[in-house]
Amino acid sequence: VLTPFTVEIQCPENAIGGIYSVLNRRRGQVSSEEQRPGTPMFTVKAYLPINESFGFNSDLRSQTAGHAFPQCVFDY
Repeated sequence: VLTPFTVEIQCPENAIGGIYSVLNRRRGQVSSEEQRPGTPMFTVKAYLPINESFGFNSDLRSQTAGHAFPQCVFDY
């Protein structure tokens, strides 16, 4: 059984395409995407297999020009 990470990513609207690109390449599954009220920022929540998480932060940063801020948490 593979335990996934729950990934929460904060980003501006122009970085969303890069986030989806990285998640698709790493077999991630987006569970929600919502805009933070009163801001240009979005929160994308996804599940990411642990074996695909190595190097995820640096890959995400390079694909979004450093505009995405991920937080990974084990999902039990």
